[in-house]
Amino acid sequence: MRKALIVGIDHYVTASPLYGCVNDAHSVKAVLERHADGAINFSVKLLTSSGPSNTISRSELKDAVKDLFSGDAETALFYFAGHGFIEVTGGYLITSECRSGDDGLSLNDVLALANASAAKNKIIVLDSCHSGIAGSSVNNKTYSAELAEGITILTASTAAQYADEKNGSGVFTSLFVDALAGAGANLVGDVTPGSVYAHIDQSLGPWEQRPVFKTNVKSFVSLRRVQPPIALSELRRLSELFPHPGFEFSLDPSYEPEMKGRDPGMLPPDSEHTKIFAILQKYNRLNLLVPEGAPHMWHAAMQGKACRLTALGEHYRRLVEWNRI
Repeated sequence: MRKALIVGIDHYVTASPLYGCVNDAHSVKAVLERHADGAINFSVKLLTSSGPSNTISRSELKDAVKDLFSGDAETALFYFAGHGFIEVTGGYLITSECRSGDDGLSLNDVLALANASAAKNKIIVLDSCHSGIAGSSVNNKTYSAELAEGITILTASTAAQYADEKNGSGVFTSLFVDALAGAGANLVGDVTPGSVYAHIDQSLGPWEQRPVFKTNVKSFVSLRRVQPPIALSELRRLSELFPHPGFEFSLDPSYEPEMKGRDPGMLPPDSEHTKIFAILQKYNRLNLLVPEGAPHMWHAAMQGKACRLTALGEHYRRLVEWNRI
């Protein structure tokens, strides 16, 4: 039970039109509907407004948000791309007919619906100006978060910033989709809200709009599964090849399959050793492992050096040891 409400509004009766929100909504829908292997992921309801014939009103948006957060889904995700508004009473999502800004859907109402939801995971993703106020109450011009357990909020900008469009797409949403497509995946192929935020945060510099991440969860849910960069069967060999922290795996020329560059008397390639060496090289490419006293793994093998796990490698070794992978 995973459902998502995806909303993109380009057309406004009074406010200036936008040009990338509908495209962004379709892009988010496309990436969320299925995992990378084609398996069904989210059941998506799409609402878009591109012209006078398909406007989205405040009441229609609020009813859709109510419907999203009703029931006891495993995950309920709300994505909105459109104009945002902020004043002393809080933030608002601007729908097609809005004229003053505060006649839009209050972010306080959105959060209240999410807080009251029986869904295990409630995720709110906002690509709109001033969206960073979401999840906060206003008290003497200071903001304090009020999130029930299970809620995660990811926004395109802080409460004081605008959210930019570039090349027909929101800057934030382009990075959001990239992360879901695999740029934010971990080594087992899971894309979580935390890894999505990390990808967006690293991609936007200090002079650009800054994403905001707020959460109250005991563990991150996987938003999408992609092909992991290494077979899990090979990743699970970490604790076998490196049986304890700080272990150094000794190499010799028999691990290197190439005959080129060998001095007379060197050990010839050993088929079992070369299979292990191929796995070690994959670890090296993923920053799980580094050669000791040699610039490359080839040199480490040919010179009889060793290799050891990096801090990241030790982390995954522990996960394997604890049966977490």
